[in-house]
This record gives sequence, structure tokens and C-alpha cells, in this order.
Amino acid sequence: MSLTEDIKYKLARLNVLEKIIAINVVVFLIAMVLRSVLGGVIYWFQLPSELNSFLVKPWTIFTYAFLHFDFFHILFNMLWLYFIGRIFLNLFSSKMALNIYFLGAIFGGVFFILGYTILPGFFKGATYLVGASAAVRALFIFICAYMPNKEVQFFTINVKLWYLGAAFVVFDVLGLFGTNSGGNLAHLGGAFLGYLYAKQLLKGNDIGRGFESIMDTVASWFKAGSKTNLKTVHKDKSKVGGFTKGEFNQFNNQKKIDVILDKISKSGYESLTAAEKEFLFRAGK
Repeated sequence: MSLTEDIKYKLARLNVLEKIIAINVVVFLIAMVLRSVLGGVIYWFQLPSELNSFLVKPWTIFTYAFLHFDFFHILFNMLWLYFIGRIFLNLFSSKMALNIYFLGAIFGGVFFILGYTILPGFFKGATYLVGASAAVRALFIFICAYMPNKEVQFFTINVKLWYLGAAFVVFDVLGLFGTNSGGNLAHLGGAFLGYLYAKQLLKGNDIGRGFESIMDTVASWFKAGSKTNLKTVHKDKSKVGGFTKGEFNQFNNQKKIDVILDKISKSGYESLTAAEKEFLFRAGK
């Protein structure tokens, strides 16, 4: 097997979020070279805080999330993405992971621009945003909001996910008064999207379906032979994330049961709330 074939084989074995990590690393290395050779070319891919500048460079609402300030910036973001991705993809589909990731980046960028536009007295001076933090934060807060009572080991103690999620949001709010106020504002945008997505999904509403359709359409433009094999596809609006409403509700219920059973195994039946006991009783019927 040649080196090229070996690389293609290893890339094919990566899950979708690991591929995002690989893309981020490649872009980081390319950006390092471009900075040294062409200097300010990266400026065209960073997200500006000024609305007028953004309107000239609308693509930056995506591209900023693939740029990183330095080695430690990308290291921590990609480590977070790797560990969160392992949890997420054990429960949800790759397409949903991409929906939340990219929508988190978009919401982070929107919060960033709106903050500097609406509150110029607080967020002083024009600046730029780079990094995948908002996208990663969206995935993390989604998990915390979807299964808030699930416990994870944090060093030597077990902590409920919603405690961790709330702590990160508090730190981001406090960070608005620090030196990286714009970055923390973007984190809050990603967190908002993750929370909203999870709460709507629990109700059976996949708010990422519209975005997913747009991305599928864009991807189809780059597929070989797509112009000669066009066909109309009527999407079943009664489906959520590829499931019928009934299947989707069953999927959600099973996830809730798994979380409750996990809690019983760790802390006993008496640790359940009244609502959890009632849900388990109804599920048993």
C-alpha cells in the first residue's frame, strides 16, 4: 500500500468529528505558512466584529472556526472536541453532530458581531474572532442539556452533567469582563444553540433539519455526475432526523431510560426524583 493510499485509508476510518479535527490541524499548518509568506492574507478569513466589515466578508461566519491563534489554542479546542465527540457519537448521528457543530459556530459568530454592534461601549474597539470554541461549546452544552442528570467522573468525584454545563456558562459570563471578552461572547452563542437544540430535540423537534438540507444541497453540487443524475426528492416532513415521529419518540424515551438506569446503578433507586420514578413506572407498562 502506497503512502497516499495509507493516508486515505486512515482518513476513511475516522469518524466525522475526528475528520473535523484533521481539517483544523491542516488549516492551522497552512495558516502558519501563509502568515510567514503572505502576511495579512488570513485577515480575509477571520470574523470581524464590525458589521460593515462582515457584510464585505460574509464567508467568515464559517471560516473563522477553522483558524486558531496559536498551538495551545488549537490543542485545547481539538482535545475537547475529541473527548466530547466520543460521547456524542455513541448516542447521536454524524449528521446531527455536524448540524450542532456548524450551527454553534454560526451562533457564536452572530453573538460576537451583535455584541460589538449593540454594546460598543462595553465591547470596545474593533477586533477579530478565530477558533472552534463556540462550535465545541455547542456540542458540550447540548449533551449537558439533553441528559442533565447523567453523572460523569470529574477527577475523583461524580458530577452531574448540568453542573458542569452551568459552571462553563458562568465562567464564560465572567469572561466577558476579561481580556478575551469577544471569545467568551462567542462561547455563549454556541452554548445557547446547544441548549436550544437539546430542549427542542427532547420535544421531538430537530431544529437542524433545515440547515442539514442546505448543507446536503451544497454537497451535491460537488458530487461527480450530479448534473446528469438530478431527481426530485420529496422529504417526509413527518420524520425527525431520519426517524418517523413514533420512532423518534421511542429513541428519546430509550435514552431517558438508559440515563435513569445508570443513575440507579450508581446511587440506588431512592436517588431518583419523583418525575424520574414516574417516567420509569410508565415506561415499564
